[in-house]
Amino acid sequence: MFSAGKSENSLHVKASVIIPTKNPGLLFQRVLSRVLDQVVPWDFEVLVIDSGSNDGTIEYVKNFQLKSPRLLRLLEIPPESFGHGRTRNRGVQETTGDFIVLITHDALPCGLDWLAQLVTAAEADESIAGVFGRHEAYPDTDPFTQRELQEHFLGFVVQPVVSLLDRTRYNSDPGYRRYLHFFSDNNALIRRSVWQSIPYPDVDFAEDQIWAKKIIEAGYKKSYAHQAPVFHSHNYRSFERLQRSYDESHAFFRLFGYTLCPSLRAMFRSWMSLNLRNFRWFLSSPGMLFSWPTSVLLSPLDNLMRVMGHYLGSRADRLGPRVRSFLSRDKRLMRGLKSVRSPTKTST
Repeated sequence: MFSAGKSENSLHVKASVIIPTKNPGLLFQRVLSRVLDQVVPWDFEVLVIDSGSNDGTIEYVKNFQLKSPRLLRLLEIPPESFGHGRTRNRGVQETTGDFIVLITHDALPCGLDWLAQLVTAAEADESIAGVFGRHEAYPDTDPFTQRELQEHFLGFVVQPVVSLLDRTRYNSDPGYRRYLHFFSDNNALIRRSVWQSIPYPDVDFAEDQIWAKKIIEAGYKKSYAHQAPVFHSHNYRSFERLQRSYDESHAFFRLFGYTLCPSLRAMFRSWMSLNLRNFRWFLSSPGMLFSWPTSVLLSPLDNLMRVMGHYLGSRADRLGPRVRSFLSRDKRLMRGLKSVRSPTKTST
């Protein structure tokens, strides 16, 4: 049995799993259990960083510490000190593993080899600074989101390891830049030795993609681990979809200079393109209307909220502070104005 506490751990830890939490609900209990049950031939540790949960999460972790044969630690921080990059950096400082594995409290590893697959991908090449795994939709997620996640991550299968080979294209092609620096610390690994010189930025959104952009530009490689999936998806309501898209668009404009929706005409074209895509998916799945009638009928509205969020996010500086606060789902969640809903009640 491992001894609790960083200073008491005399064993060499290959991987440290860090899970930030705040009122995650019952789903987190399954996440933590699945993480601790990972089958690996080396030692690993798990650090839960909680920023003010009042839903029993803290008590659950403390009880689990008494029962778990793995090294499990809980770090409690004030809610006001939480930051997406800042808190993850704190977690790295509090752990000792050669590799830092990052997931969120609603990302459930699909199998017991999830951790091993991430580390294996990183060990394939010492110049790989970070690895990200795929996301699978929870069974109760609407079919359009399921299909979207599948197609998105399949785009990384052909060339799982990438680096900056074409500087001219990188400087002139935003699409190529976004492909190279896509990274999601809902399910990711970073190499500690690289983090020591390139830590996470202290930002309120897209900390993972900013970090990936920095390591790519520094000459490191990034890898995709298709065999290391987690269940991670959301059934957003219409306005929540707008908020999520607004946050994404605002962050991309503010941090990277990307304009996801340059004009009202582009917004309309994007909306029609998304509707056509969903209609084709609908035609290819004859039973979808009967299984998911609400999702099918509300699909055009969901797509409209998505493109409106992208349009507004690129123009957030023209909006008043109250409007920006109202539109930002991430800021409301961080302030505790709206609790995170569990993405599923379905067993997996």
